[in-house]
Amino acid sequence: MSPSLAWIALITAGIFEIVWAYFLKQSDGFTKVIPTILFVVTLSISMILLALSVKIIPIGLAYPIWTGIGAVGSVLLGALFFGEALTLINSIFLMIIIGGIVGLKAFA
Repeated sequence: MSPSLAWIALITAGIFEIVWAYFLKQSDGFTKVIPTILFVVTLSISMILLALSVKIIPIGLAYPIWTGIGAVGSVLLGALFFGEALTLINSIFLMIIIGGIVGLKAFA
């Protein structure tokens, strides 16, 4: 796998982390079959892509970027789809997380 493909895999893994978080919420504590299955499938895809990306990208860089994408995306997902509050303070801390992700990539 080339470094470019590793980065694509990592970013895609982060996006799938957001998707599995959505299905986790929709599964209602694993009581709904279809969302639970979709949770397991998207979680598996996310983990496989993360595993592939760390063949090239150091784990100390890949893992925080993966979790950062998932964290920021999950907060935005909660605000957009589940009516969760997105306050000014929350937005500031999200920007700090995004800055950390960019900083890790820029200075790795």
